[in-house]
Amino acid sequence: MTSRRRPGLNENGPDGGGDQDAANSTSQPDERSFFAETRPGKSKSRRLAPEAVSQENADRGKDTATEHYHGHRDRLRRRFREGGDRALADYELLELLLFRLIPRRDTKPIAKALLARFGSLPEVLGAPDHLLTEVAGVGDSVATDLKLVAAIAHRMLKGELKGRQVLGSWSSVIEYCRAAMAFEAREQFRILFLDKKNALIADEVQQTGTVDHTPVYPREVVKRALELSATAIILVHNHPSGDPTPSRADIEMTRLIIDTARPLGITVHDHIIIGKEGHASLKGLKLI
Repeated sequence: MTSRRRPGLNENGPDGGGDQDAANSTSQPDERSFFAETRPGKSKSRRLAPEAVSQENADRGKDTATEHYHGHRDRLRRRFREGGDRALADYELLELLLFRLIPRRDTKPIAKALLARFGSLPEVLGAPDHLLTEVAGVGDSVATDLKLVAAIAHRMLKGELKGRQVLGSWSSVIEYCRAAMAFEAREQFRILFLDKKNALIADEVQQTGTVDHTPVYPREVVKRALELSATAIILVHNHPSGDPTPSRADIEMTRLIIDTARPLGITVHDHIIIGKEGHASLKGLKLI
């Protein structure tokens, strides 16, 4: 830290000049002029105006605040490096992410506001852009970056399924579908297409509907399965209400797709309904 020199003093004495004898003297300079009233022509020392003092104090306070949250950031990063995500609460993980997106602000209030608005970390990442930007401190660029993180996480989960025997990795299937659909504001009808070894060939959203309905056409489902040479499929759709309980329409539609696909050698393994509160399997419930 650079020390501040008192006004009116330098190496040559109170007035910044002085004769040669004063310059060569080993005695301490006389500091009385620092405390004296400034008189024209007598000294270069000056008093700060009240408003200047206030501004200086404000700047010092700003520096202190900056040092405070930068120190907090360093401590949070260290905790994450040493203990991983288990060492941090959800708001701290989100705060840690926001450090990169908002470099010169205290991000803890923003992280807590996002969680208060949407309920959980997955719901924050699953929220649509226009709702994210309604939270104070979140602009378009921050919202886009949050959605980018969600997309990367989704792609990672999909990568874990690609080419693997899906029925032997059922928990991964559920985790993937929840990440993809649980927090969507509208219903989506998704199909996982499998080969004869039940490995994932493709994952496609066939239809997107309203908050409580998605039109599904069994003929289109079977047609796409044939195009991909799939021998089995898993049907998935979400309930934006959060409750994954299947409706009568869900059950009837599933049975119709089964009846359409069976003569063509295509097996419907299950129909999974995803909600914020969990998931439901029509096969597990013995409804198909």
